[in-house]
Amino acid sequence: MKLSKITHHNELRIRVDFAYNAETTARLKQIPDARWSQSLKCWHVPYSKEVFEQLKELFPEVEYPTTQVAEQSNLSVKKVSTINNVNHSTSKKIELKHKEADTNVAAKSSVISIEITARHIYVKVPKNDADIAFIRSFKFVLWDSKNYCWSIPNYKNTAEKIKAYFGTRNPIITELGAAIITEQAPAQPTFTASQLLVINHSDKIFKVYFSFNKNLVFAIKKIPFAQWNDTGHYWSIPYSEKYLTELKRIAAEFALQFIYTTEQKPKIKPRTSRHDIENFRDCPAEYISKLKELRYSQNTIDTYKHMFEEFINHFPDSEIKDMTDEMIVEFLRYLVNERNISGSYQNQSINSIKFYFERVLGGQRKVYTIDRPRKEKFLPEVLSEEELVMILNSTENLKHKAMLITIYSAGLRVSEFINLKIKDIDSNRMQIRVEQGKGKKDRYTLLGKKTLEILRKYVAEYKPIVWLFEGTKAEQYSRRTINEILKKSIDKTNIKKRITVHTLRHSFATHLLEAGTDIRYIQSLLGHSSGKTTEIYTHITTKGFDQIISPLDKLEIN
Repeated sequence: MKLSKITHHNELRIRVDFAYNAETTARLKQIPDARWSQSLKCWHVPYSKEVFEQLKELFPEVEYPTTQVAEQSNLSVKKVSTINNVNHSTSKKIELKHKEADTNVAAKSSVISIEITARHIYVKVPKNDADIAFIRSFKFVLWDSKNYCWSIPNYKNTAEKIKAYFGTRNPIITELGAAIITEQAPAQPTFTASQLLVINHSDKIFKVYFSFNKNLVFAIKKIPFAQWNDTGHYWSIPYSEKYLTELKRIAAEFALQFIYTTEQKPKIKPRTSRHDIENFRDCPAEYISKLKELRYSQNTIDTYKHMFEEFINHFPDSEIKDMTDEMIVEFLRYLVNERNISGSYQNQSINSIKFYFERVLGGQRKVYTIDRPRKEKFLPEVLSEEELVMILNSTENLKHKAMLITIYSAGLRVSEFINLKIKDIDSNRMQIRVEQGKGKKDRYTLLGKKTLEILRKYVAEYKPIVWLFEGTKAEQYSRRTINEILKKSIDKTNIKKRITVHTLRHSFATHLLEAGTDIRYIQSLLGHSSGKTTEIYTHITTKGFDQIISPLDKLEIN
C-alpha cells in the first residue's frame, strides 16, 4: 500500500493505492469520509494528521514519500529510503513541484465566484464555517454536489446582500443575462368587507376579491386549482359554471353580498406584416438548418422562424450577430407592454432568440425572463353530447362531416389529424395509428364503428391517394381550413361557447370519463406523457357526482 497527496475537487486528500483486497477495503472504510473516486480509480481519505496516524495504525506496512506535505500538515512522517528509488536531487525537484502545486491550489481554492441568473445565484466559496452559515441563512438554499457550489433563489435583494457580504474579498461576479422585466400590477377594484367580488376574466378565470378571513380562505382553497395571485392580490379560479355556483354558495355561507362582473382581456396586437416592413429580413439560413439538424418538428420550426424574424426586424439597422442583451430586453418589454402577448407566447419568443445565440452561434447560456405571477390555470371548454350532435348534424358535406367525426371519435390534435394517411386506418383491429404525434411519439387510438362507416363512404366517393383527407390538388389540409369548416357548422346552431377544433379533443376525453373509462386508458388514447395532464378532465365533469354517497352517511350515529 502506498500513500500520496492529491487535490481532488479543490480539496486536499490522501490517495491510497493498493491491490484489491476485501479485508483491506473494509479496514480502510473505518476511516471517516473514506471515499472511492471513479475518475481516479482509487480510494482517498481526508488530509489531516489524525487520519495519517490512523492509516499507520491500521496498515503498518504502508509506504509514503517525504515531501513538503508532511511539514504543512504537521504530520510525523518517517522517511522510507526505498520508495521509488529516487536520489537526493530528484527528491528536491519533487519537493519543489509540490510547493508550486500547493501554492497554485491554495490560490485557486481562495477564489470566490458568484454567478447570477434571473432565478438563481450560484456561489463557489472555500470551506469556511462563517461563510456557510451566511449562505444557509437564505431560504431554500441547496448544495449542488455536481457543480460544487451553493444554489440560492434570486429573490428581491438577495443578490445585493451576497455582493455586499463578499465585496471586500474581490469575488468574480458574472451576471448571465439576468434581465427581469417587471409587469405592473393592475389597479385594485373597489369592494367592501361585506362583499365577495367575482370578476369573470374573458371566460378564462374568475378573479375573486374579499377582505381577509381565515375561514373564508380555507373554503376558497378547497376549489380545485384555486391559487393566490400575489401581483394582482386576488384569488384565481378557472372559469366554470360549477365553480361559479360554489362561489355563490360560499358567499351565502359567510353572509357576504355576491357581486359578479365581467372584463375582457386586452386584445393581443398582431405583429407587423412583412409587407409593411421595408427591406424585411428573413430568418438566417443557418438558423433553419440547425433546427432541422436537431430534428425539431415542422410546427416548431415555423413558430421559431416567425418569432425570430419579428425580433431581428424590430432592430432593422443592427447586424443580427451584434445584437446585445439590452436589445433583447427592450424587445421583450415591447412584447409585454405594447403587444399584450400571453405568457406562453413570451416564452416561445425568448426560446427562439436564445436558440440563435446559444445553439447557432454557440454562445453562453443566458436567461431572459419577465417577473410574472404564477401561470393561471384554465379549464378547457367542452361540448355536451347534445351540442356535439347539433354540430355534426348541421354539417351536410360528407367529407367535412367525416373530418369532424374522425377528430372527435379518436381524440386527435389538429396536427395529428392533418398527417393521417390511409394506411393509418386499421379496420381489422379497429384502431387508428397516430405516427409521430406531439413529442415525436407514436400511439394507437380508437376507431369507432360509426367512424369506420362514414370513412368508407367518404373514401369511395372522394378516392384520396396518400393522405386520408386531401385538398383539391391532393395536398394536405391546413389548420385554417379545418377551423373554417367547424365554424360554419357551429354558425348553423345556437351554441354560444368559444369552440375550436381542439375542443373536440377535450370533449372526447370528458365524455369517455363520464362513461366510466379508467383515466389511465384516456391518458394513453390522448398521448399524454403525464397523468396530471389528463386529470384536468376530472374537474370539468359533474356527471355521476350525485350518485356518490359520503361514507359518513352509512354510519349509525346517535
